[in-house]
Amino acid sequence: MLTLVARMLLFVLTLWIAIQGIRSQGLEGWLVLPAVLLRGISVFALELLLLRIRISVHPFGVNVTLAHLATVLMALAVVLLLLRRLLLSVKTQRELALDVKQAQEVQQVILPQARVLHPGLTIESVYRPARQVGGDFSQIFPHDTDGSLLIVAGDVAGKGLQAGMLVALLVVAIRTAFESSDDPAAVLGVLNRRLIGRSQGATTCLALRITANGDVTLANAGHMPPYLNGQPVATEGALPLGIFVGSKPSVMRFTLKHEDRLVLISDGIVEAMDADGQLFGFERIQALLNKQVTAIRVADAAQNFGQEDDISVITVERTGVLEPALA
Repeated sequence: MLTLVARMLLFVLTLWIAIQGIRSQGLEGWLVLPAVLLRGISVFALELLLLRIRISVHPFGVNVTLAHLATVLMALAVVLLLLRRLLLSVKTQRELALDVKQAQEVQQVILPQARVLHPGLTIESVYRPARQVGGDFSQIFPHDTDGSLLIVAGDVAGKGLQAGMLVALLVVAIRTAFESSDDPAAVLGVLNRRLIGRSQGATTCLALRITANGDVTLANAGHMPPYLNGQPVATEGALPLGIFVGSKPSVMRFTLKHEDRLVLISDGIVEAMDADGQLFGFERIQALLNKQVTAIRVADAAQNFGQEDDISVITVERTGVLEPALA
């Protein structure tokens, strides 16, 4: 009687687990149910024999019991479950790849053109994400009336799709802020308020406004300082955006003279690392910029050295000649 009760409890427990699987997984639970029922019935083989209930067949002289059938059905159910989950995994991966591709397309739309001509200025930009979707961003806004230009560049903490979604949010915030003010510090203030309270909100960013006569107002919130004619611009330290509500960027002013060249870079260039673990570093950057190489050359040098993070480079050169702006 004890063994009979134990077997009955085991059968009830197994059947209850199968029913819970049907409720939570649907089809997968139904696939297992026949094997569970046959396995549960087979444990009462002795009692069924005493009741003269036939529990085996002999096709081609081979004895096949309920336990054998239950084992075959269980193996078949496992194979079907693995095949179904493989197909679902492939489908999920395809959907994720489509989402990433769409995010890439959106990011390409919101990035500035590779080369922009503004009256008296030539601007080139290069962006090389470390993954399919990156966390660096930049925007260029020419002013319609006074001939000035606003450039905003930054780096979101992290990589991948999550960083790309935050970049899209920031780009919208930058464009909204520019509609009310082109002051660099005011633009960074708007971005700081948008990022407060977000777990991945810490973002380094700088904004600079260049007037028609070359006067530059630079506001920096923890971003890499720009290089002027191959030398780093000395800026005061400031916290990244999204940390404190009342944090303010450092602000400085200087003038771009004829043929002066201003280069904005992300930390992905400095942090590029070769196979031996050596960083690209500031010395290599300064050596490149002293040669007045193009933005593409700087990005290529860091990427070929060993890219670890998103790479972005923006060069601004004052030509001194009023060239028509591109539509």
